[in-house]
Amino acid sequence: MFKFSAKAILDEDTDQYEISFRDFDSLHSVAFNEDDIELEARDAITMMIGELIDSRIPVPTPSATMEGELVIHLPVLTCLKATLHNAMINTGTRKADLARKLNQKGPQIDRLLDVSHASKVETLEQALYLIGYEVSVSVSKVA
Repeated sequence: MFKFSAKAILDEDTDQYEISFRDFDSLHSVAFNEDDIELEARDAITMMIGELIDSRIPVPTPSATMEGELVIHLPVLTCLKATLHNAMINTGTRKADLARKLNQKGPQIDRLLDVSHASKVETLEQALYLIGYEVSVSVSKVA
């Protein structure tokens, strides 16, 4: 799904790791120690995805990871919400249209697309199916 890349560089003046993201030029984050880099990067990307959804801007497809970069794995719910958002843009599906198809009210669709709300995976899967997309799950052993 969405596996974005991040690069962390230690700023010796502040003793903090500065985190940058190739797929999000304006996004930067910091971590106070090496153990928190991935957590801070994941939180920053999740917030950025939330902002893109709120602004009705497509979430970019992650570019290939380059040498020296970290792969940031996003939570499954965040990936499904970003995919639903992009699918709605691609198909021209409005929130009101999706609400009718799901037999829900508008605020429920807002929560369905809110990256900080713990939506049900089944509801996201059904929403994607109703606008012509199929969800497929893959699990693999970490190398």
